[in-house]
Amino acid sequence: MTDKAVDGIFGFGQGKLSVISQLSTHGLTPRVFSHCLKGEGTGGGILVLGEILEPGMVYSPLVPSQPHYNLNLQSIAVNGKLLPIDPSVFATSNSQGTIVDSGTTLAYLVAEAYDPFVSAVNVIVSPSVTPIISERNQCYLVSTSVSQMFPLASFNFAGGASMVLKPEDYIIPFGPRGGSAMWCIGFQKVQGVTILGDLILKDKIFVYDLVRQRIGWANYDCKFKKL
Repeated sequence: MTDKAVDGIFGFGQGKLSVISQLSTHGLTPRVFSHCLKGEGTGGGILVLGEILEPGMVYSPLVPSQPHYNLNLQSIAVNGKLLPIDPSVFATSNSQGTIVDSGTTLAYLVAEAYDPFVSAVNVIVSPSVTPIISERNQCYLVSTSVSQMFPLASFNFAGGASMVLKPEDYIIPFGPRGGSAMWCIGFQKVQGVTILGDLILKDKIFVYDLVRQRIGWANYDCKFKKL
């Protein structure tokens, strides 16, 4: 056991050769695993071979017959207001879909969703912060707490499961600039595939239930070692 973060690739895909599938085949663990990634800058977290039972857990079904952990993202809301996004941009096909991937550091949002998302955030924060573009990223000069100035965002999935993002879940700090702190949208604007990486997954319990073909999550302060 160690308190130090471990870096590397650990095969926990859905295929027969993945670690979790082989352990399950030998009767050593159920075909379920969970993680809780720390939100602090030091990295690390908790990996559980099995299911973490946490009050408030919500579940969304996996898209069948996919090599990745694809979910059906249906809509996005900012401060409770649904954004004008055609749900078809999230549909799973050979060239698009929505993937949960702990191996991705940031997060990627298709252009058709990124633009209305950023526009909605800008409308809410513009009276109090200064929006700027830095290296093609949407950023903000902030002189107060981001949790007070920026809105909540909800990613709504099939099965009635919503993932509520606090400001710290979708914006990242870039240090001081001109007496203010610069924060930038952590989503990268892309074509085709939306990927929810560590930026979104941190400080949440995630359960990958391959038996029931679903993913569950609940907000949790992952710096605590006991679950």
